[in-house]
Amino acid sequence: MDPQFTHSTGLNQTLVTEFLILGFSLGPSLQTLLFFAFLFLYTAALSGNLLIVVAISASPALHTPMYFFLVNLALVDILCTSTILPKLLSIMVASKTISYRGCMAQLFFFTWSMGAELLLFSAMAYDRYVAICQPLHYSALMGPHMCAFLAGVVWAISLTNTSINSCLTMGLQFCKSNIVEHFFCEIPPLLKLSCSPTHLNEAMAFAADLLLAVGNFSVTVLSYGFIVNSILHIRSAKGKWRAFSTCSSHLLVVSMYYSTVIYTYIRPASSYALNKDKVVSVIYTSVAPTLNTLIYTLRNKDVKVALRRLLFCS
Repeated sequence: MDPQFTHSTGLNQTLVTEFLILGFSLGPSLQTLLFFAFLFLYTAALSGNLLIVVAISASPALHTPMYFFLVNLALVDILCTSTILPKLLSIMVASKTISYRGCMAQLFFFTWSMGAELLLFSAMAYDRYVAICQPLHYSALMGPHMCAFLAGVVWAISLTNTSINSCLTMGLQFCKSNIVEHFFCEIPPLLKLSCSPTHLNEAMAFAADLLLAVGNFSVTVLSYGFIVNSILHIRSAKGKWRAFSTCSSHLLVVSMYYSTVIYTYIRPASSYALNKDKVVSVIYTSVAPTLNTLIYTLRNKDVKVALRRLLFCS
């Protein structure tokens, strides 16, 4: 398919008005299998995260800081998957094109959800640190006002980050090609299409990755360092297991998410590798939001009880 351009005589060059999302170059049978795989992931992520939000909201016993942040995480995962997967499913069975505005909107909301998720992991790690290392001061340190403040900071910083990076991307001129070698509009593959200098864009993406991914990962690791130290000082084996079980699921999710995001954004756009980076992106756009619901529910007795009440006793 030929690139779609609009001519701008004042600038004496052609500019892209829509993009062609390459998606996954597979045979018809594998493409069909992949379509149903992504359909399952989206259905599971959307329904699972909605159930978590409703179950926690309807259960007064779960109106605690840990579950407050879990609701925020579920909302972020809904935003992420709903930004990426419906359009992906569409391009797998219909037109592979996306308008310039649609592409920029997808970039904006995805970057917003990704930044919010990374920041939420730090907030959740801090909550677990206070609960295990400062249990006598937990109510004072993690009261409703503090939780609301932390959530506000998470959404505000992530919104600021996506606004800056999206505006910088919209300031670029795409006149080389309109073929996005990816399955959605993300910063690294879009920078490869620009005929404008991308040094500032790459610097800001790198800075955002250092702050949001590496920085928050360091905060999370530090929090869990204190947590492990406190757990080791617990005398009873039952007490150690109870303390560890409250944060093990969070640690599992964090490790998977941070590693893939850091890998994608810490490098220059010129090193973007088509097939390998697509697989990595699938993990943090589709697999992680789906696994979050399974990990936080199957490993959490309170959430499972709330879900049973919601599904069978309503």
